[in-house]
Amino acid sequence: MEKKSEIKYWTTIGLEIHAELKTTTKMFCSCKNDPDEEKPNVNICPVCMAHPGTLPVANKKAIENVIKVGLALGSTIADFSEFDRKNYFYPDIPKGYQISQHKYPIVSGGHLAGMDLTRIHLEEDTGTSKHDKGDYTLVDFNRAGVPLMELVTEAHTFDNPEDAAKCASNFAKEYQLLLWYLGVSEANMEKGEMRVEANVSISPDKDKKWEAYVEVKNLNSFKSVEKAIKYEVERMTELFESGKESEIVKETRGWDENKQKTISQRKKESSQDYRYFPDPDLPKMKLHVAFDLEAMKKNLPETPAQKRDRYKTAYGIKDEDIEVYINDLELGKWFEEIIVELSDNKDLAKVASNYITTDFIGLRKNNPEIKKPSAFNFAELITLIFENKISSRAGKDILAMMVIEDAGPLKIATEKDLLQKNDTGALTEIAQKIITGNEKVVADYKGGKEVALMSLVGQIMKETKGSANPQVAKQLLMDLLK
Repeated sequence: MEKKSEIKYWTTIGLEIHAELKTTTKMFCSCKNDPDEEKPNVNICPVCMAHPGTLPVANKKAIENVIKVGLALGSTIADFSEFDRKNYFYPDIPKGYQISQHKYPIVSGGHLAGMDLTRIHLEEDTGTSKHDKGDYTLVDFNRAGVPLMELVTEAHTFDNPEDAAKCASNFAKEYQLLLWYLGVSEANMEKGEMRVEANVSISPDKDKKWEAYVEVKNLNSFKSVEKAIKYEVERMTELFESGKESEIVKETRGWDENKQKTISQRKKESSQDYRYFPDPDLPKMKLHVAFDLEAMKKNLPETPAQKRDRYKTAYGIKDEDIEVYINDLELGKWFEEIIVELSDNKDLAKVASNYITTDFIGLRKNNPEIKKPSAFNFAELITLIFENKISSRAGKDILAMMVIEDAGPLKIATEKDLLQKNDTGALTEIAQKIITGNEKVVADYKGGKEVALMSLVGQIMKETKGSANPQVAKQLLMDLLK
């Protein structure tokens, strides 16, 4: 038995994920929350620009959205919560502090995709610094004050960086899906609506974490999350191996997508540096009084995990098919409409799923503009295939016509002479013609080469444009060649 190699360094990761909430207005004022606004500094007001004498008012919908996420994750929803001032200066923070939460987050605990959660709290987003303007930087405050939900996971230790990176990426993907399903955030990473930061450290001792960890920012894709974690582990491992572990310091590093490496940005701050204190302008919150948590939990939409279980149990379709529907909500909705037309028949559901995830998606990949056929027509197509009224080949051809013009598949099959021919009388003349024209193939078959028979079947299928029943054609040939 091969001896397992000794683990030299253990990888510990934790994630911090910011997601902008989908609300009509900003977190503490009535300015429009519009991530698609291109003109700078139009969605601003004296409140989000911190003019003297202005007072913030909390957005109840944003608080409700955070509670929804907590309930979906099986977390604890705080009874008492409050907002705090997080003090630090940066050009894109108009107040000179950020309204956030410190000691009393709205959500504590929970679990998702193999990782335990520490907390989820609510704060306001910052403005956007524009560094591509030459020798100076401009600030767009449209985003300043947008409700921002921050999730923090517990630290998790792995015996190799590959598993750590994969776990982090999977968690971020699943969290994005959950936000979509709950309808609380668009979580578009390219637009910065969801930002992932990874805390990474390594240690030669599994039970003794290295105190200096690195927080990696600028992770704007799931692939970047994986690459950055692996890069940091490699960088730290090299320092350990060369006796320079003291150079591993608690710092913030940015991921450079072009150079595929992390770059040191600044030393990591501690909570004391931010001088948190309760915001005196915002009232304390009694969330169990302000919200009916039982009713909210009861009215939660189906989560991705629940949908996976239902699809597996109810339809028995392949895991890879399920993931297609989980990730494409519109396609999943269409699949379920088709299932209704098929009277929830499990066998038909499997056939339908195969044609959707292979043939339909293949057609759409080649032409993204194609339309989905109606659920009724697609269900009719699947029924024709399942009942052997048309061949699989004919089914693919008919589907290619249906995405151009959503006509009934039976009508198309009749007009194009694609209905499967089961009548041996109608096929005998064609089969005899094929036998006569393929003396060598016939001789091979009679000489014991069974595969030669399938060549003759294929020619019959070609001759009939796929309308012949291949089983009937095969039997007919065997009878004629006895």
